[in-house]
Amino acid sequence: MATKVVMAQLSPTMEEGKLIAWRVSEGDTISQGDIVAEIETDKANMEIEALGGGVLRKIVVEAGQTVPVGALIGVIAKLEESIDDMLASAKTYDTIKNAKSPDSLTADTTSKDVAEAVDPKPITVEPDPVPSITTADGRVKASPVARRMALEAGIDVATIAGSGPGGRIVKSDIEAAIPTKTDTTPPQTVVKTAPKIPVSIAPEPRVEEASQMRKAIARRLVQSIGPIPHFFLTVEIDMGRALELRTDLNDRFPDEKVGVNDLFLKAAAEALTRHPMINASWENDTVRYHGTVDLSIAVAVEGGLITPVLRDAGRKELRQISVEAHDLIQRARGKALQPEEYQNGTFSISNLGMFEIDQFTAIINPPEAGILAIGRTIEKPVVVSGEVQVRKRMRATMSCDHRVIDGASGAEFLDTFKTILENPLHLIL
Repeated sequence: MATKVVMAQLSPTMEEGKLIAWRVSEGDTISQGDIVAEIETDKANMEIEALGGGVLRKIVVEAGQTVPVGALIGVIAKLEESIDDMLASAKTYDTIKNAKSPDSLTADTTSKDVAEAVDPKPITVEPDPVPSITTADGRVKASPVARRMALEAGIDVATIAGSGPGGRIVKSDIEAAIPTKTDTTPPQTVVKTAPKIPVSIAPEPRVEEASQMRKAIARRLVQSIGPIPHFFLTVEIDMGRALELRTDLNDRFPDEKVGVNDLFLKAAAEALTRHPMINASWENDTVRYHGTVDLSIAVAVEGGLITPVLRDAGRKELRQISVEAHDLIQRARGKALQPEEYQNGTFSISNLGMFEIDQFTAIINPPEAGILAIGRTIEKPVVVSGEVQVRKRMRATMSCDHRVIDGASGAEFLDTFKTILENPLHLIL
């Protein structure tokens, strides 16, 4: 029986997907469970598996095109099987952007192309450019981004030890395996000249289709800033002792470096445990108080933002939070997260201190009721016990959903967050 290959819905917010690449060609023999294509969703790059076996008889949607969820992108069937009816019933998408030609904003798949049955090619099984490893499913445990980088660099992924969960090969593993080029150009005589003043050239105006991630961000923000009644609370925190603790921990455990952001995650998790009314969501005239603290970590990635979720953070020690958060962030930047790893958080943390931002307000990620925006730590003069001292200070601003959080309860949460960071033994006891 013929099997449809469709644009699968790989996340609850996904409405359409971009077909990045076909892993097989028309005429190739396919087994159930084989990876046949790679798509870009609103959160990550994902792989599509064949739901049945046979021969890839027709590619309906070419790589580079964007189609709605559920759209037919290919057909797998036996050689003697007719697929005319299936192709004739397929929709065409004549206005889809990112077609094969950069000068055209329309797809080159026409109704005639879709309805026309194609004589199957001779069955040939060519070696996969990305070799398989001997796992239960016969495939390399590698992210789509890592596979593509390995293919471009001519690297056999089966020879690389993965550093991701379960030995999964991630982007950083491929980067480490790519040999560094050595410059053999003989030294040249350097003649010093007066520096030229760069001439600013205005970029050419252009319009390009938004990525699936950017479209999802746009939809989510409209759902947040309008319907949700935001209010904001800001507190200034002395970070001196917390940074000293981080230095001591990293000196003692050099192989398990704790980042500044890990301190914020641990402090927020502890504060949310003590103030469960903040770890809540508004749901159809009810307030849901969550049983676990699942922290959404805002991570900037190429083309947008994604929020991997650190599960049950309230019950984890600082070093465990550090290890898990680092792994989530690395895989988020490589677009290698699974849907369950970036959905259903209960509270968000956004840190822009590394970008020299002193203070900012963040938009709530629904259905969460709060998000904490962290600025940079700077040295500034402050009055301590009647004396002016230079101290390391940082500002944190919480955006609150007023349907769930009142000013007093939000202020109490921030006071606990501040107390934990200014008395950092709370972070390790």
